[in-house]
Amino acid sequence: MINEPAVSIIIPAKNEGSVIGKVVSGVRSILPESELIVVDDGSTDNTADVARQLGAHVVSHPYSMGNGAAIKSGVRASSGDILVFMDGDGQHSADDVPRLIEKLEAGYDLVVGARTKGSQASVGRSVANKFYNRLASYMTGQTVEDLTSGFRAARAAKFKEFISLLPNGFSYPTTSTMAFFRAGYAVCYVPIKVEKRVGTSHINIIKDGIRFLLIIFKIGTLYSPLKLFFPLSFLVFFTGLGYYLFTYVTQGRFTNMSALMLTTAILVFLMGLVSEQITQLMYKDSVSTQSPATNKGLNAKSGESGEDTD
Repeated sequence: MINEPAVSIIIPAKNEGSVIGKVVSGVRSILPESELIVVDDGSTDNTADVARQLGAHVVSHPYSMGNGAAIKSGVRASSGDILVFMDGDGQHSADDVPRLIEKLEAGYDLVVGARTKGSQASVGRSVANKFYNRLASYMTGQTVEDLTSGFRAARAAKFKEFISLLPNGFSYPTTSTMAFFRAGYAVCYVPIKVEKRVGTSHINIIKDGIRFLLIIFKIGTLYSPLKLFFPLSFLVFFTGLGYYLFTYVTQGRFTNMSALMLTTAILVFLMGLVSEQITQLMYKDSVSTQSPATNKGLNAKSGESGEDTD
């Protein structure tokens, strides 16, 4: 049984006046007693008016502050024990919301709607997302099926632990997913089919693609720094060693460049080692205070094989 009054639906929206009414009405029809928050991120159309007329609680930004900033505003304004995030452009179906909440009730802490094949807006974006998923899976040691999906549900108390980490731009899903993994919280994926968005996308593929990649490395250094620093150290070390062998055979000497690369390799490794210890201290409290529900979710996850949506 879904505890509807404990659920807060947070919908960031920017210039979605043509579709926000359909989105709000869809949520109301599925979860009529839920707290519905539409965050108007500096829209220049009637997005806020339409949402307000349909009974949504509207939080307005005086100017566009970014998707992540809208998410943070919505979280601060919410009162539910469960937070559900969905886009205001009509891509996400309210029919899938109960499926996400059911997984939370089963013991998970974060449930992500993983887009199935054919749900990507373009071939380029699909390829990029596959790369992000694989890189994030390497960082976390867990299978990440959809790193950048904005359709997700989370336990409010745990999501709020990481609100200060969230960027103001489009990379909040990346950050929140990897933070949950790092804290030892249970994460699972529910396959979803997304609709074609209404209107023009606010994402710039090149600019935001680079931003996503930078966020992955940023969170990677917080998650498991040695997984970044050790391969780099390994590469520099063997490059220096190879160069030394080359110069020894051809010139019969040990060059300054070889010494520099070998020394750099050692320093990079030590930086990663120190960073790893700092990271362990940062997340010590989160790991030591996991709830029984989290442990239940982890046990369930170990016995469940999710669908690879990519």
